[in-house]
Amino acid sequence: MLGASTTQRLAFKGKGGDLFVVLIVNMLLTFITLGLYYPWAKARKLSWYYEHTELDGHPFHFHGTGSEMFRGFIKAIALLLLIYGTYIVGVLMNEVTIVLVGILVMFVGLLAFIPLVIHGSLRYRSSRSSWRGIHFGYRGQLRELYRICLRDGLLTLITLGIYASWFTINVRRYTLSHMRYGSSSYAYKGDGTEYFLLNLKGYFLTLFTLGIYAFWWQRDLFNYYVNNLVWNFQDGRRIDFKSTATGGGFFGLMVVNLLIIIFTLGIGFAWVEVRTMRYVLENIRMEGDADLNAVVQTEQEHKNAMADDLGDLMDIGVFF
Repeated sequence: MLGASTTQRLAFKGKGGDLFVVLIVNMLLTFITLGLYYPWAKARKLSWYYEHTELDGHPFHFHGTGSEMFRGFIKAIALLLLIYGTYIVGVLMNEVTIVLVGILVMFVGLLAFIPLVIHGSLRYRSSRSSWRGIHFGYRGQLRELYRICLRDGLLTLITLGIYASWFTINVRRYTLSHMRYGSSSYAYKGDGTEYFLLNLKGYFLTLFTLGIYAFWWQRDLFNYYVNNLVWNFQDGRRIDFKSTATGGGFFGLMVVNLLIIIFTLGIGFAWVEVRTMRYVLENIRMEGDADLNAVVQTEQEHKNAMADDLGDLMDIGVFF
């Protein structure tokens, strides 16, 4: 139980050498199978990260399988081929009209998939994640997420990108506020205006300092994301997330990571990943008086990984 004055830390216990082995084996098997092993490689990597991430001394677990992801992978490939199909046909036929129609279909199709990818990825990834036997879950509605993305996407376009900060926060607030851990839930308190001003300050100070402030800008973004996250429990108690990250800490992390990548010719990527995970989790505090033992299982499992694989293929990340 977290007492009223208790501070509890997350921890990452993975080692660079172990991750290096996982990544090398994944790369070789994916290469040998001409890419078909990719879903199993992804599942294996996720499982490794989860099992080496701990809360209160207990590791997280990822229950997704390569076969689930393979089925989603095939569906995602088929959908992308369908989207690109008209454009490809137009190019092969050398028909300008068909090419233009294909570009329009491709653009609209890719935009339409973004809410689907976010919704489906969160639904699959969260339901296949657990801690101490209790599964996470996502209860957001696809229709509402589409409404937010279409409205805010249009406003971002009209304002030449200025509204992007509100767009980001609105999506983050909606999705995180519909995340569950068993009978407990999460909430996000971020505000678009605050986020816009934070980025505006970061942009100009980074420009004026010839890039030096970029590390402190990264600290501000990280702190804003963490400090506005709340974990609510049924008895009215809560846990607040607090960041202890510093600009100097991010400076040291990124500079050393860059040097490792350069001097190892990329071989040290696994150690860079481990260093980053450790820094991130070591700088997230959990403060509150909630009883984690009181949480009970309430979430259903979803085994359709299509959106998760589609997100990888379209390079759309999720925060889970």
